[in-house]
Amino acid sequence: MLLVFQKKHLFNLIKPLTLLLLIFLLLQIPMSCKKDAISKPIIPQFDSILDVDSNYYTVVKIGDQWWMAENLEVRSFNDGTPIRNASSDEFWMDTVAGYCIYKNDFNAPGLLYNWYAVNSSKRIAPAGWHIATELDWQKLELYLGVSEQEVVKIGWRGIEEGSKLKMYGRKGWLTEVEQWPTNESGFSALAGSCRRQNGIWGEPGLTLTGFWWTATDANTSQAYYRYLDYKSTQIFRGQDDKNCGFSIRCVKD
Repeated sequence: MLLVFQKKHLFNLIKPLTLLLLIFLLLQIPMSCKKDAISKPIIPQFDSILDVDSNYYTVVKIGDQWWMAENLEVRSFNDGTPIRNASSDEFWMDTVAGYCIYKNDFNAPGLLYNWYAVNSSKRIAPAGWHIATELDWQKLELYLGVSEQEVVKIGWRGIEEGSKLKMYGRKGWLTEVEQWPTNESGFSALAGSCRRQNGIWGEPGLTLTGFWWTATDANTSQAYYRYLDYKSTQIFRGQDDKNCGFSIRCVKD
């Protein structure tokens, strides 16, 4: 009788231990999957380049692309010909390559250019570089985490990719609660606002929005651009009038 009791007691003890072991193993499965899904940290590399006007720019390697980490501010084409300073509304509404300074504020991060300057055959990108195309931007966004399904859509895309592009902390951006820019990519985007096709300036001040042209046109009157906003952690893809004034980033050929 004693032997039977001991076996029965041992069997009753093993059952809960087996159940606990099974639960433990099951808990490890999602933990392992989550660990494997964590993306590798972005570790940017930095260098510098010079444009035809002797302006130096910090450049950064993001994935396998080299990007300017500052907005273009050249005032001459690569052949030395001056780009038109289209500060007046009359000049701005011409279909001639031109630039302006946001509200003549010399603290603005770079110049604003119309798309006719972007598309000029005289070229304004530093030698060995080109103005970022739609495909360049999409490649950057995919690397930062935007999905293949979203990257070609018009409107806000991604989750935190915009934060990875914007200058860290409060520098240059009005910051919303829990929406702190991280600049994880090293892209160092600052809020440069914009100028509308009729000459009207964009959002007041240089802390709310940033717009960047692509070198890819959408139709005869519009081209694609990217937009970051202090209230959003995402990246906006859109198309707008070629007489708008946006910032420019260049990519190494």
